Amino acid sequence: MPVAATREYVGVPRDVAANFHGKQLVYVSWDRHLLFAAPFLLCVPPEMKFRELLDGPLAMLSQPDPDAAAIDWTQVEWLKSNQPWTPDFGRSLADNGIGHKDQLRFRTQGANTLLTAA
Repeated sequence: MPVAATREYVGVPRDVAANFHGKQLVYVSWDRHLLFAAPFLLCVPPEMKFRELLDGPLAMLSQPDPDAAAIDWTQVEWLKSNQPWTPDFGRSLADNGIGHKDQLRFRTQGANTLLTAA
């Protein structure tokens, strides 16, 4: 349906990095786990170490899944922007090339109890 504007419309995005006071948004999803219907949205500092992301917010958010305690983070398959990727656990998010509104996905082989039959 067409829209008739009475004046020029200028959209102003409100989710730019400058509006997050030194933090950034990062989306993280756990592939093949239907308990989580959408990616987690984390607001974290770019200086946060990748290991801190795993041990902190990601561990707390994934805890309700029965497979969460069995995750071996060193064996997880990672995707960044839908491309295979290997994080450096000791480096910061920024050093790992994770920017504002980037999406990370991870897969856990053999720990897919909520996976529907393929």
